[in-house]
Amino acid sequence: MKNILMPIAFLAGILTFAQTEKDTLKSKEKAIEGVTVTVRKPTIESKVDRTVFNVANSSVLAGNTTWDVLRMTPLVSIDNNDAIKAEGETVTVYINDRKSVFTGKELKEYLKTIPADNLMKIEVITSPSSRYEATGSVINIVLKKRDDEGFKGSVTLNNRQNTKNSQYANLNVNYHKKNFTQTLIGSYGNNINVQRNSSIQTIYADNSTTFRNAKTIGESRNPSLSSTSEFELNSKNTVGVILEYYQSNSLSTADADGLKNVDGIFANSYTQSRNSDGLNRNLGTNLFYKWYDKEKNKILDINLGSNYYGESTNDYFVKNIIDAASPTVIQNQQIGVLTDTENRNYYVKVDYTQPLGKSGGNFEVGGKMDFNNNVIPNSLYGNMLSGLSSHDVFHYEDNINSLYANYSKTFFKKLETRIGLRYEHIDYKIRQDIAGTSRKDSYGKLLPNILLKYSFSDKYDLSLTYSKNIWRPWYAEFNPFMIPNSDGFYSRGNISLEPNPSDRVYMKLGILKKYFISARYMFTDQDYWTDYVTEGNKTISQESNFAGKVHKYYVFANTNQTFFKNKFTVNLGLGWYYIDNSDFNQKNSLSNANNYISYLSASTNLTYTNLFNKNINISAWVEVSNQNNGNSVTNKPNIFHNISATKIFPKTQMEVSLQLMNIFQRPNYDATTYVQGGTFRNSSKWDWYGASISFVKRFGNQKVKENTKTDVEKNGGGGK
Repeated sequence: MKNILMPIAFLAGILTFAQTEKDTLKSKEKAIEGVTVTVRKPTIESKVDRTVFNVANSSVLAGNTTWDVLRMTPLVSIDNNDAIKAEGETVTVYINDRKSVFTGKELKEYLKTIPADNLMKIEVITSPSSRYEATGSVINIVLKKRDDEGFKGSVTLNNRQNTKNSQYANLNVNYHKKNFTQTLIGSYGNNINVQRNSSIQTIYADNSTTFRNAKTIGESRNPSLSSTSEFELNSKNTVGVILEYYQSNSLSTADADGLKNVDGIFANSYTQSRNSDGLNRNLGTNLFYKWYDKEKNKILDINLGSNYYGESTNDYFVKNIIDAASPTVIQNQQIGVLTDTENRNYYVKVDYTQPLGKSGGNFEVGGKMDFNNNVIPNSLYGNMLSGLSSHDVFHYEDNINSLYANYSKTFFKKLETRIGLRYEHIDYKIRQDIAGTSRKDSYGKLLPNILLKYSFSDKYDLSLTYSKNIWRPWYAEFNPFMIPNSDGFYSRGNISLEPNPSDRVYMKLGILKKYFISARYMFTDQDYWTDYVTEGNKTISQESNFAGKVHKYYVFANTNQTFFKNKFTVNLGLGWYYIDNSDFNQKNSLSNANNYISYLSASTNLTYTNLFNKNINISAWVEVSNQNNGNSVTNKPNIFHNISATKIFPKTQMEVSLQLMNIFQRPNYDATTYVQGGTFRNSSKWDWYGASISFVKRFGNQKVKENTKTDVEKNGGGGK
């Protein structure tokens, strides 16, 4: 049934595009006015500390989710494990300046519940101030804020045909009356994804080679609901509450096979099947109070919140093994894995901003208390293997307290400055109930941040930033309980992981406000990356500490141009990376790894608005990316592309959009990981290709305004 939905939807789209010329002529004046009445910002803005992707009113929004648009954001890439990166480095994601509690696949599923139609812009903050938690670059997703009187909103229906067929529906309602604003968003998605993986593992000690292949088909049903209520007590005081809920019911099947040769002679082989089902839920609450004195430009922002995340999964593996010693005997292993995760997060955050002195300086100060209590019970059943525990409960608790201060000022009307200092202290406890493994630790870090920008004239400016950052392991990466994977491997965490500190220097030159050249240097002498170890006949992936100096250099050129009376926008970016891993490889005995890595990356966004004055918007996006991380090096670049066309009917407030995703080349991740005593080459083919069609029906007044700026770095000290 689902397979016939796509042609039906496509036919409906053609019929909608073919509305009578009479209707088009009658609404021509309104149509043109509807497109041009809003002052359009450049699609891409390159600021001193961030690159801004202004997606409001863009054709890339129709029928997409926030996750889809994030893929198309300049400087952003997403690897085969769904980790989001900016300029090749792992990032922290914020939504309206509020840090997300999710990462990896959890974050992906959450962002897929937020309709792109709600997006104002996406900020890629490569030089964040001390206001942000010290994890390197930041991606801030800014949502639209509607405050015109009455009801307004939109309904979106999307059908996407990849290898399988998927559907997505969304209802977005906003109500504003005098001092009260209420927003309600509900969505439902039924997504089916197909992924293929293959790997070649080489072990030097016994001259063995293992080949593995796997195919996974996953289906998820994702209802979600979010509510934002805001009430202006008076001209200075506002209170509000945000409630978020999303759920995912998932089913997946996977088939895998493997073959191991020693000195070119058959040693063993296996086939494996996996069936999995799971249910996860998230409930988030945020109570906020804001005091804003517009005359004196003073802002007090207080946030109190909690987040709950629960996930229950049941994985069942059937594995048949043939060994060269007994080729007529088939070993049958049947293992089930029950996992029940419960994460609780509580926080209170206070930020205050005010001018300082009569010379135009701004001062910002704030702090946050964050508490996490995460519990992961794991149980195995079936035919047990040696080296596997049948049951354990993993606990992770932490308390992170932070304080920060920023001061910004402009001298001589040409020199913008910002200096900041952040202090973070963490206490954390880790333990297993049955194995008895435990760890208790704490540490504090001072993290300075400096920004300088000098404007030689209206046409030329130069900026320089320095920051010290620290990236902490994710709680699940500590869990040492070992479980099987769908590709025949096993995985576990590492309770001994240490954080990764780094120093970054960033410089940017702006020419004619259209051309930007930036350079970055990053240094670290300690990190943790994916490692592969062999124990008996099991290959185990885990995160491990790697000591050693790594120097990273990066040069990026970007331009944003408009043509044909600002209807056609072109953004082009080209980057060159150079990584010195020589000390890192030597200290970790990675003898065959590349000591020096250099590669190019590039991306372009093309947008044409109101084509032929028929309210047709066309956009295209192409990205060439490489994923080089620590001890993993890509063997060939990945090419992503997306082409979309949107027809707008202002009279009826309808939109129809057709997208073509990666139709010329399917995404294929291919990288080699170097470990002590061997190499591990992975290849993954994603399911992100095909075509989709979307229908959007809007109602009410659709005028929007940006969220009130609460961060001083957006108004001065490098925010320009």
